[in-house]
Amino acid sequence: MARTESEQRTRTRRSRRSRAQLDELVARATVDAFGESEQRTGLFAMLEEHLELPFAARVLGVHVMVEAIDLTRAGEIVAICRRGHARQRVPILELPLPTPPPGGAEWIEAYRHWASAS
Repeated sequence: MARTESEQRTRTRRSRRSRAQLDELVARATVDAFGESEQRTGLFAMLEEHLELPFAARVLGVHVMVEAIDLTRAGEIVAICRRGHARQRVPILELPLPTPPPGGAEWIEAYRHWASAS
């Protein structure tokens, strides 16, 4: 039986870590943060420090290389994806992770956990 697009997104976003583990990661990243903006910046800093780049991913059925991450002026953490000469920013909340995930992917999970609680 084929999965619907919604089921595939849910499966892609499902955490490999327990809620307690994700809470601990979020607490580490946001220990000195006041407010949502500073918390997001703390999580972004952990992503910058720990996420192993580049890594291959599949976005809308197309193979891309995730080359970098960025924090936009609007306060959104995005993955900068490349295919050939084309580059596209994809919100990290929507980025499907490959199997196996890259090193440091637990910080993506922690950010998604934090964002779902906000």
